[in-house]
Amino acid sequence: MEREKLDISTELKGSVEDVIYKNAENGYIILNLSCDEGLVTVVGTLGDISEGERLELKGGWITSPKYGRQFKAAICERGMPRTEAEITAYLGSGIIKGLGPAIAKRIVKEFGTEALDILDNDYMRLTAVKGITTDKALYMANEYKKITGVNEVIKFLGEYNLSPSYAVGIWSRYEHDSVKRIKQNPYILCSQGIEVDFTQADRIAADLGFDAENSDRVCAGIIYVLRENSYAGHTCLPKEKLRESVCSNLGVEPKKFNHCLKESLDSEWVVSVTIAGKDFIYLPEYYEAETYVSSKLALMLKTSARYEKDYSKEIQTIEFTENIQYEQLQRTAINASLTGSVFILTGGPGTGKTTTLNAIIRILKGMGKRILLCAPTGRAAKRMSDLTGEPAKTIHRLLEVDFTASGELKFKRNEKNPLPADVVIADEMSMVDALLMSALMKAIRNDARFIMVGDSNQLPSVGAGNILRDLINSHHIPTVELTEIFRQAAESLIVTNAHKIVKGDFPELDNRQKDFFFMPKALEEEIPPLVVQLSKERLPKSYGYSPIDDIQVLCPTKMGAAGTRELNKVLQQALNPPAANKPEFKYFDVVFRINDKVMQIKNDYDVKWIKLGEKGSGIFNGDIGIIRDVDRFSGNITIDFEGRIAIYTTEMLKRLEHAYAVTIHKSQGSEYDAVIIPITGFTKNLLYRNLLYTGVTRAKKTLIIIGTKELVKIMVDNDRKMLRYSLLRHMLEIEMTRKETEEEDEE
Repeated sequence: MEREKLDISTELKGSVEDVIYKNAENGYIILNLSCDEGLVTVVGTLGDISEGERLELKGGWITSPKYGRQFKAAICERGMPRTEAEITAYLGSGIIKGLGPAIAKRIVKEFGTEALDILDNDYMRLTAVKGITTDKALYMANEYKKITGVNEVIKFLGEYNLSPSYAVGIWSRYEHDSVKRIKQNPYILCSQGIEVDFTQADRIAADLGFDAENSDRVCAGIIYVLRENSYAGHTCLPKEKLRESVCSNLGVEPKKFNHCLKESLDSEWVVSVTIAGKDFIYLPEYYEAETYVSSKLALMLKTSARYEKDYSKEIQTIEFTENIQYEQLQRTAINASLTGSVFILTGGPGTGKTTTLNAIIRILKGMGKRILLCAPTGRAAKRMSDLTGEPAKTIHRLLEVDFTASGELKFKRNEKNPLPADVVIADEMSMVDALLMSALMKAIRNDARFIMVGDSNQLPSVGAGNILRDLINSHHIPTVELTEIFRQAAESLIVTNAHKIVKGDFPELDNRQKDFFFMPKALEEEIPPLVVQLSKERLPKSYGYSPIDDIQVLCPTKMGAAGTRELNKVLQQALNPPAANKPEFKYFDVVFRINDKVMQIKNDYDVKWIKLGEKGSGIFNGDIGIIRDVDRFSGNITIDFEGRIAIYTTEMLKRLEHAYAVTIHKSQGSEYDAVIIPITGFTKNLLYRNLLYTGVTRAKKTLIIIGTKELVKIMVDNDRKMLRYSLLRHMLEIEMTRKETEEEDEE
């Protein structure tokens, strides 16, 4: 998303008369400024400003259809109040809790224009004012210093067009040394909890005269490259690939990289692991996640023998009472899930995973076992609940999201407070990344059973890691893959073609009598009009589908004329065009309009929501919602995420995208009545078999592929899985070998 060009053509100076609106989360503010122009309404993301402050603003004049002429400030320099009236207004504005207008008047009456200087440097003199004790004077002084300190950080960041929202994170860590520490090492801005983009910190460093070979820069660059690669799914990188990327991106020599890597390892900013003589570099959180998962699984597998039993009678009883006949692989899967502490059930669409899982649950309930069901996303959890008839939660809700005193994420459920379950069953395991897997395993008791369900042929998780495939490929986790397509499912061309694709066979594209349709289009520019026509007219008319609720466009990529970015623009215009009765809010170059379909693109555990009176927090990567209200005055947007109503402030909008079209990767765990997949040669490096397979298996009733048969063949033939660097499989093998050695030593 490109940064909005800031208008700084006009300067305005004056003192704040009153604050009309203030958003503490993102610093957006509306105030009246007393200046040479008279009383002017000012809007902008300026931070925590109070009445009485003196401001020097740069920006431009705008005209709001509802609120008239306003000054939109882009840059703000703040000066402290000077006159007695300004100081009284400032201190009495509520900026310091417990210091109201009455005490403010007494302070200014006692000390005049020196009041703020005394508050900052000689606070004990405040006890001369009636109602101010020693403790209260100390408290007021500390709060004042915090306010002025944060303002100093905001002013410094403002020089580089960085949002005031970063200032609180910096201040909470460095307090009065904040600006000093930034000037000493601008790359501290990239650290977790602050998370300024490396390129922005690099710009500040260059302005401050930092050399390209500066060690702080290269150390931060190493972490930056590892972090960027984690977004691409890698939990680690081979040392030589990390070196190549850092040297290329930062323009430094390998010798400098080697020196800074050693410094980063010594400081424990990164971790090195050697496998088969090859060095891999981790960020600490991913190293800890993969080592914990491998160790915990090895421990649980060691206890599997205690559960050995034949459950044929229980299976026969269910077959009799339910009038059902399980095929042999299903029987094997049911028995294996009940005889071990860890088990994986995998298979494609129509192979009976749900039927098998229902039998497993029924037998476990008959044994009196406490069972908890979960899935990575809300949609996947709801689907799991619908298919099993049992309550299912998202993994995040199951683990009970909480925060530390410093605001960092944690889960209430962990090793010290495990889940109250004898059995935990997790569906859609292909979507579970390394960090979430580690958190889930910490919450599962050592003597509990853990049953994983998923389709290993689908794409791996959006987050870093390749959990399901790594565990299956380790050959240490008992696994049953269901392969037989049941008769009813075989009637669906979506199902049969999905299985052809996964086997590397070309799908049947010319049968227009069923639910799978192919529409040939060779030119990329011809695809968007067809997608619009299908979404707006043809599918709703033929099948009664809702363009918003039932139809989903899935793309291999964001880029190109038939990628999500461009398709979202044309689909928004076609399905939800602007109108006088539709309020909207422009965030940089994106317009969010009432009734728009949007998607959360990053986990945000802070978002508060309410659903039928129940309150909760957390909206997660891939969650789709509908905009129900847009407040032009504050920029707040109300979104309905399938019943969870959340209010998004302006700053939170950077975590939203339109969702008329989404990438296939983002669609994992979801199913839609109708799916449209446009395939172009724009990014041939993304045309993988499992990408096509994942997209096809998202459709429940109708699937339409647009493109050429040649491109479909390229995807079917390309079985090169999306490469992900991860050492989980190797770590599990090492742990299992170690456990076996320990057992031999015990004997």
